[in-house]
Amino acid sequence: MTTKLFVGGLAWQTTDQSLQNAFAEYGTVEEARVVKDRETGRSRGFGFVRFATAEEAQAAVNALNEQELEGRRIRVDLAVERQGGRR
Repeated sequence: MTTKLFVGGLAWQTTDQSLQNAFAEYGTVEEARVVKDRETGRSRGFGFVRFATAEEAQAAVNALNEQELEGRRIRVDLAVERQGGRR
């Protein structure tokens, strides 16, 4: 099972740090990243959080999926790894 989560529906003002803070209650967050547009640097409204263990990741999904973060209802699910690396 994966330790990486997809987080969708993020508020435009959500930062890597505020994303990490929101998920830290559920385990050791190894990485929290809001995906930004390459041209504008603005949030694309989603990000990824990686936990130390699969159990922590699942606990975060169970607790935070469909909950509110910074005024927006977020969707949290296990991330699907892309095949073949970056394009």
